[in-house]
Amino acid sequence: MKFAVLVFPGSNCDLDMYHAIKDELGEEAEYVWHDTKDLSSYDGILLPGGFSYGDYLRCGAIARSSNVMTEVVKAAEAGKPILGVCNGFQILTEAGLLPGALLRNKNLKFMCRTVDLKVVNNNTQFTNQYAKDEIIKVPIAHGEGNYYCDEDTLQSLKDNNQIVFTYSSENPNGSLEDIAGIVNERGNVLGMMPHPERAVNELIGGADGLAVFKSIVKQWRESHVNQA
Repeated sequence: MKFAVLVFPGSNCDLDMYHAIKDELGEEAEYVWHDTKDLSSYDGILLPGGFSYGDYLRCGAIARSSNVMTEVVKAAEAGKPILGVCNGFQILTEAGLLPGALLRNKNLKFMCRTVDLKVVNNNTQFTNQYAKDEIIKVPIAHGEGNYYCDEDTLQSLKDNNQIVFTYSSENPNGSLEDIAGIVNERGNVLGMMPHPERAVNELIGGADGLAVFKSIVKQWRESHVNQA
């Protein structure tokens, strides 16, 4: 499976994404610059964390207008798996690929620590290697991770089982309903604030995040075997 790791001016977790795919899973990965106009050769798209364009205007607001985002929308419409982490999640909401918005943390401070997440929905192409309601430990590092949406959108997320991860032992940023990650209705676009790519090896404090990437690869391989 071949992944595109998107790189915007200010991205700082692209190396972590690349490492998770290339070194931990042994799959193909390439860095793809924000002005790229063709993603058709990639099977999966990864939007890393960081501070794209310095987080000016709003987090992800400028990045969503990059050339490559037109191609990300096309990839989403084609059903390809797309994962946005932290700033990548913010970009996906700005682009309209996921509902809601990420606001300033409730305490108005940047936070960087490991948190407990509950896998609310393990029936997605991003979580099929987890057990339902499994508690995993994944780092966070953000100043604007407070997920918000209106009441109708929240009800829709619940009705369609789109809430994938919630904060378990604590809600570090004030997110509505403890939401830490959601998918689109089709289930091929996941946005999450915690960083699974920073939890892929016990040597760096834990490997609970690796199953996110394993899940993507497993689903892709199974779908291609069925097509064959």
